[in-house]
Amino acid sequence: MKVYGSSAIRNVAFVGHGGSGKTSLVDALAWVAGSTRRHGSIRDGTTLTDYSPDEIERQHSISLGVGFADWLDTKINLIDTPGYLDYFGEVVTGLHAADAAVVVVSGTGGVEVGTEKVWEVLDQLHLPRMLFVSLLDKEHADFERAFHDIRAHLTPKVVPVEIPIGEGTGFQGIINLFSGHCHAYRKGATRGENEVVPIPPEYQARYQEYSEYLTEAVASTDDRLIERYLAGEEIPRSEFIGAVKQAMMAGQIVPLFCGSATLTYGLRTLLKKMVELFPSPDETPPVMPSEEAWQLPPLVGRVFKIMSEPHVGDITLFRLFAGEVKNGGEVWNAEHETIEKLNHLSIQQGRERIETDRLSAGDIGSVAKLRDTHTGDTFCQRDRPVRLPPIPLPEPVATAAVMVKQRGDEDRLAAGLHKLHEEDPTFHFEYSSELGQTLIHGMGERHFETVLNRLERKFGVRAELTRPKVAYRETLKGRAEGQGKHKKQTGGRGQYGDCWIRIAPRPRGEGYRFVDRIVGGVIPNKYIPAVDRGIQEAAERGVIAGYPLVDFQAECFDGSYHDVDSSEMSFKMAGILAFRSVASKARPILLEPLLDVEVWAPEESLGDVMGDLSARRGHILGTDRDGRLTRVRSVVPEAEMYRYSTTLHSITHGRGTHRQKFNGYVEAPSEVTARVAEEHQREHIAAT
Repeated sequence: MKVYGSSAIRNVAFVGHGGSGKTSLVDALAWVAGSTRRHGSIRDGTTLTDYSPDEIERQHSISLGVGFADWLDTKINLIDTPGYLDYFGEVVTGLHAADAAVVVVSGTGGVEVGTEKVWEVLDQLHLPRMLFVSLLDKEHADFERAFHDIRAHLTPKVVPVEIPIGEGTGFQGIINLFSGHCHAYRKGATRGENEVVPIPPEYQARYQEYSEYLTEAVASTDDRLIERYLAGEEIPRSEFIGAVKQAMMAGQIVPLFCGSATLTYGLRTLLKKMVELFPSPDETPPVMPSEEAWQLPPLVGRVFKIMSEPHVGDITLFRLFAGEVKNGGEVWNAEHETIEKLNHLSIQQGRERIETDRLSAGDIGSVAKLRDTHTGDTFCQRDRPVRLPPIPLPEPVATAAVMVKQRGDEDRLAAGLHKLHEEDPTFHFEYSSELGQTLIHGMGERHFETVLNRLERKFGVRAELTRPKVAYRETLKGRAEGQGKHKKQTGGRGQYGDCWIRIAPRPRGEGYRFVDRIVGGVIPNKYIPAVDRGIQEAAERGVIAGYPLVDFQAECFDGSYHDVDSSEMSFKMAGILAFRSVASKARPILLEPLLDVEVWAPEESLGDVMGDLSARRGHILGTDRDGRLTRVRSVVPEAEMYRYSTTLHSITHGRGTHRQKFNGYVEAPSEVTARVAEEHQREHIAAT
């Protein structure tokens, strides 16, 4: 495999909404460049970067994929990212490995929610970008509509540099505004072959309009150019292209291209413009920790993806920011302070791995079977350790419980979930001993379906989702006192413990407190801690529905003991009996957990969103504008939020998102208390 220098590398992420044509475009670019052996298709499951059984079956990307295209003696690393928000973490990690992005917009669907979300991340990272209107060969494709949609919903800085000739079944050519050439494509062309022909008369006015729009937009970004433009001077192409690149790097303009991945129309121009306009890695140094921003260490790389391949094991994808690595060489993992050996150093071309002797700064490579390396880890030199800032992955927004369908698979379930977390850091899992459930956290129900499918396919574990239990709490509203007496005689030494306790509520969040009021030695000091332990143990099992009782004070003020039969165990049992006797008289109540829920939704869906939150017993705190969307702030009981992401997706037609975090506990309504207590009673009967 040829080794490319930093100046001959471009790292480009392809982003956009699901179904906009990103994967087909990446596949076609590699094919047109001659870097792959076939032109794949989504329908046949043969594209370069969608090769897992899940992706082939669903016909959309789930994980990011990496390939490359060699064009004009430049290696363009093509990072294909998923479009659906359930896999948005893959988009974020892909963008942190890129220096630029092609935002793909469907010629039939226009700007959609996935396009808007990824645009926000591009703004945060200040990445230069191009836009590409795809699928122009499809029925109902409309370039003009897509252009105006982009200008209205993404950026007013968009500048078309190409306009199509025909659309849908009539799509046959593209006018390039840089060169003024009209490229007519031959039917049956397989690699974007075309010939330059005169601009059709009916397109002359349109060409003139867009050409002037482009020239004025570019010239206005440079004082010298605008003077020459206003003076009527013609600007040479080489100078014009340089001005476009400079303006694009500064975020002043976003060029708009068009074409069809299926027909390979417009792809040669896109390849050329990615080389000409996008920055090379040596023009975009990495974001370093502040104390080291002044000097780039001799070796810096970051792991941005781990994949598990059958018969190979873990494949680690990494971006090299500085320095050079060689096949068989060693690097220092700064996070885990361990040496890793880079055996079988490779370049990814979809699922294929092409071994290489070395990689230059700026390139993207892969290596198999590292011992202790995870997504986000930094590679460096041991004597010059450095840690790149962590990749800000999106927080999980959905929770479900998962259980195996076949007993005995619990250990394999845990091992499989751990492996899937390694591949996808936006997926988390935990075992809750309090609830007795394995909980999984992720980006939505579609995300969970993928997890279950991979569990069965990769690890042979058949599992199903169930509703997660809610971690209710119990507390007291009143005061009470009473006795707990444990007396047992079974021959030989008996058991005797006797205590009197008072219990009372404490302010919310202040926890449990034990007070020793024993005087006169009616209970020896050595036994009093046992009473405390007994009360705490009994409180863990609650009074109403078996949930821990919190925020109360227990005062031990009287009792008696036996010289021979008393023991710590006896007084612990006395404490348990005293709690059971007294707590039920102190007006116990059920507490339910609340969540702070923020929802972002378009204006037209606002009424339905707030109505749904209210129906979930939510309290609306207020609304405010946040960019193109409206944010709704609310507090909702946790018990009412199961599968909310699916409902929100339906209400907002995929444009809504939400975020939630724990708020606190409040007294549950009487009907909720009755239902939870009844469910607990049924479970208790079933268990016995």
